[in-house]
Amino acid sequence: RWGCGCPASWGRTMGQETPAVAPDFTCPALLPISLIATLNLGQLKELEVPRLGHSDVHVKMLAAPINPADINMIQGTYAILAPLPAVAGNEGVGRVLEVGPGVTALRPGDWVIPADAGLGTWRTQAVFPEASLLQVPSDIPLLCAATLSVNPCTAYRMLADFESLAPGDSVIQNAANSGVGQAVIQIAKATGIRTINVVRDRPDLPKLVERLKALGADHVITEDMLRKPEMKEIFKVPRSAQCCGARSSKLLAASCHAHMGLGTHLGEADLTSCFLQSAFIFRDVRLRGFWMTQWKKDHAHDKESLSSMMDTLCQLVQRGQLGAPACTTVPLEDFKEALVASTQPFTSSKQVLLL
Repeated sequence: RWGCGCPASWGRTMGQETPAVAPDFTCPALLPISLIATLNLGQLKELEVPRLGHSDVHVKMLAAPINPADINMIQGTYAILAPLPAVAGNEGVGRVLEVGPGVTALRPGDWVIPADAGLGTWRTQAVFPEASLLQVPSDIPLLCAATLSVNPCTAYRMLADFESLAPGDSVIQNAANSGVGQAVIQIAKATGIRTINVVRDRPDLPKLVERLKALGADHVITEDMLRKPEMKEIFKVPRSAQCCGARSSKLLAASCHAHMGLGTHLGEADLTSCFLQSAFIFRDVRLRGFWMTQWKKDHAHDKESLSSMMDTLCQLVQRGQLGAPACTTVPLEDFKEALVASTQPFTSSKQVLLL
């Protein structure tokens, strides 16, 4: 197994030490040298795979994406930090190889994804507690399964929890080409909600517009286009907005309906300072942050909410209404190039490690 940014003990439970047990064998692992703001951190190492416990599941990891939160963990700037040595990766999909005698819901051959953040998915094999895993259908595309537990869940909750949206309503979002943005477009399309999607201008803008419209986007515009007064006449007033980044977020606030919610799912130091005060004071626009990890913590005793959401997302995938974001698959040995590529400007393709 290999990883970067999260403790090796998180293969068991987040923030707890793994009990010392004799290993069955070893497998490759990428460990960071230090938690500093650089990506030149990792090294490939062999880590011990512990023996299977009573309620444990032996998993062969298949694929795991590189998300911004993973990079932040490596840099030591994320809300979840861990002592080194570490195995990173909050998302991915694996295949069950073997289960302990106390495991009741999983069997060899099942596909599983993390139930929560911090599992440490950037590794080739691992032994996890059954409670830390969720089963997903093994007939869905590999990249859909590998990228299911972070961005689509965030998009689903932001559409479901912020405002009472009905078919025909509109939402507006910036960073529309991000993983969350692409999921918002597809989930909204499947439920009859119109999307107005704001992206930064770039050399390949026509290609990006074409790709987002193929996903179901009703409108794709740039930040400069959003500033034009005639935009207010083109679109129905949005009922909800999802935003990140300071420069275009105040434009989204200006386009919001009175008394509506404005949600953000990415940390930005100067986000609140950029909003027009009139949007807050005179039209009661409300800004609310969202973190999928916190939602899962808040619903730890409500398994039905989590399973219902995952079932809905898997059904959308099976019906062809929700696909993986644009992805670039990268072999394990090319992890350094993948880390660098994931931080480049105007990145529209998610790096996914094949394990």
